[in-house]
Amino acid sequence: MDRREKYSAQLERMNSGNGFIAALDQSGGSTPKALAQYGIEESRFANDEEMYSLVHEMRTRIIKSPKFNSTYIIGAILFENTMDRKIDGEWTADYLWDKKGIVPFLKVDKGLSELSDGVQIMKPITNLDALLSRAVERNIFGTKMRSFIKEANSRGIHNVVKQQFMTGLQIFEKGLVPIIEPEIDINSSDKVKAEEILKAELKQHLDALDEGVKVILKLTLPEIDNFYGELQLHPNVVRVVALSGGYSKEEANRKLAANHGSIASFSRALAEGLTADQSNDDFNTMIDQSISEIYQASIT
Repeated sequence: MDRREKYSAQLERMNSGNGFIAALDQSGGSTPKALAQYGIEESRFANDEEMYSLVHEMRTRIIKSPKFNSTYIIGAILFENTMDRKIDGEWTADYLWDKKGIVPFLKVDKGLSELSDGVQIMKPITNLDALLSRAVERNIFGTKMRSFIKEANSRGIHNVVKQQFMTGLQIFEKGLVPIIEPEIDINSSDKVKAEEILKAELKQHLDALDEGVKVILKLTLPEIDNFYGELQLHPNVVRVVALSGGYSKEEANRKLAANHGSIASFSRALAEGLTADQSNDDFNTMIDQSISEIYQASIT
């Protein structure tokens, strides 16, 4: 299967497949937190290389778990270090697609800028073009990048969406499908208003896209059920996916099930309860349960 055929198959999978996207993309400052949740404290590693090797072992264990397959999961988001490592001798992205039938994505942002106008736009993504070229070589399908909205500030939210779409177009022109992720703080005192402003900005920017440009929207679960429903029908949108955003797994699944057509792209909620010292049977039982619950909420 050449790249064009693979792209078409993966695009169809993302557009219409049942299941959810597993977010395995903690990086940098969030990696020690992810390892601590998994039961590995910072005293267990002396440097970044040891830390990333440990987190790759954790992600490999998740990916190789029997229920982590295309019946339940349609995509997985990696970060750069994971893309550049192998599972059973194959690049991680190739293992995901060839062995599991799961579409691989890459986190490309470099974190958030300081708070301004009630939001945190992305830091400049240095060497983005070179990273995207390597992603194409590694058979990545799409990318993901996160901004953060804390307040219902029109100018700030406009700046977030403008930056996301400008970067997204650069990504699409390299042959990759961008996940646009303007996360809204679940603890925002004016979350409903922020969602109203965000939806209007997203629709305006989507309407300005050329025919054939494809994006995925990754959004915080809204306060009003099915609030982003009309965006799911937009011709430029492949899928609307939901981030757990700090909600517990139970609350995230409950809210997701109330938003018909949206699917999960959960990180912390997926790994909740998994620990390094669990036996393989206990580990697989726990992740089986999490996958089943998130899947059910995603197909509701």
